[in-house]
Amino acid sequence: MKLFSVILLLFLSCNGFAQKPDEILATANGQNFTARDLAPDVQQSFANLAKTLSETRRVLLEQAISEILFEREAAARKLTVEKLVETEVKAKVPAPSDKEIKAVYDANRANVGNQTLEEIRPQIVVYLRRDPEQKAYAEYVSQLKSKYKVALGKDVNALNLSRFEILATVGDKQISVESFEAKNKTTLSELEADVYEQARESLEQIVYSNLLVAEAKAQGIDAGSLIAREITDKLKDFSDAERSNLESALREKLFKKYNARILIKEIPPIVQSISTDRQPSRGNANAPVTVVMFTDFQCPACAAVHPVLQEVLKSYAGKIRFIVRDFPLTQIHKNAFQAALAANAADAQGKFFEYVEILYQNQAKLDDESLIQYASQLGLDLKRFEADLKSKRFAPDIERDLADGKTYGTTGTPTIYVNGVKIRAFSAENAKRAIERALKK
Repeated sequence: MKLFSVILLLFLSCNGFAQKPDEILATANGQNFTARDLAPDVQQSFANLAKTLSETRRVLLEQAISEILFEREAAARKLTVEKLVETEVKAKVPAPSDKEIKAVYDANRANVGNQTLEEIRPQIVVYLRRDPEQKAYAEYVSQLKSKYKVALGKDVNALNLSRFEILATVGDKQISVESFEAKNKTTLSELEADVYEQARESLEQIVYSNLLVAEAKAQGIDAGSLIAREITDKLKDFSDAERSNLESALREKLFKKYNARILIKEIPPIVQSISTDRQPSRGNANAPVTVVMFTDFQCPACAAVHPVLQEVLKSYAGKIRFIVRDFPLTQIHKNAFQAALAANAADAQGKFFEYVEILYQNQAKLDDESLIQYASQLGLDLKRFEADLKSKRFAPDIERDLADGKTYGTTGTPTIYVNGVKIRAFSAENAKRAIERALKK
């Protein structure tokens, strides 16, 4: 089947995916669960999927037009696109004042934990600049549209499109249905799959909560006491990974005992060819499953996910090859790129995974002095390490990881792929499901 037909079927299928409110999506312990049982926000996403896909297609077409406009103008002015954006968009937005930054910090003190104002300042600056930058971007795009004569063609959401029809013309360049679908296939598929994953997560949690109550009643205790006995009282090191493991085991036991079945339709995943050449790795090089994690060593979510993922991987000894790729989010994490350089320098001396364990545990201290101190703790050749760090020897490798990640649709961290299929909402259960699916193929 041709590409445009595949995408059209995907788009038309969204009404089928948004199942009827009374359709049974899960069963357990003799009870049926439907869309009405989903969390309110998930219910809304589930019901509005067709509308969301339609709006997203329009946004993606506008984005494609904008990209051509910026490329044309950059070429005409002998600039890179990045420099043009910097000059005509970012430079037009004034930097937020210290007073504005502190106001946002104070208003969010409950959510920032122990992070100081200086540590979280880059994230606040990005937040404060986001809306004015978007406005400046839209205004500049409007100017470029007049200059380069943009004309819209067929409606991007029309149901009778052929691959040769034109969606838009920018100067002498046309955006065909075929090129649009080829470029955005992954984005649209992932959007639909995200809604599925949210619904599945919501269903599993609802079923689990019901089974906790049922099991507690069967044992003559309350659900809190059951959780305490099966999880809390068994904790030894009180880590997130340990708690996740115990909860996963209890969930699995209850699902099996009460014959829980999740019946919601699954969207076939997009499988990508994720490059693994010359990357830090461990595990069986010929393993049937390859897990790739794009990470940022200053990202709190990466630090939280890392130990949970490692615990999951231990259950599949000999069957998994684990690979790490860099994706430092430099706009919000000022030390992320330098930390990635240091991790690569440690990798050059055979201590990558030992070094990143230290990075994840010390995210508030990623200055050069600390990075060198961590290398010393591991007994690395400091002269060589410092030279690699100062020369930015591994910067091209990190830039390549960033570029590759973006082509795969990676926008944040952590992003994890199992045999080329992205885990959209990370949890120990979702990681195990993805691995089990990969092992069956």
